[in-house]
Amino acid sequence: MLQTPEHASNLTWFKSSYSSDPDGDSCVELATTPGTIHVRDSKDTAGPHLAFSLTTWAAFMPHASKG
Repeated sequence: MLQTPEHASNLTWFKSSYSSDPDGDSCVELATTPGTIHVRDSKDTAGPHLAFSLTTWAAFMPHASKG
């Protein structure tokens, strides 16, 4: 699900502590709500972001952690 930038301003965003980019130019940022994980590009924080259900995110993570 694609979300609008206005919705993103109400979220608290963070980057992974494992991020190897000190300037944050090649990272994604996450924000969590009780039922949703939000993901956006750190280079375009005012742009749209993706929102995933917890079930979808949990299914995705094993694949992402493999690189």
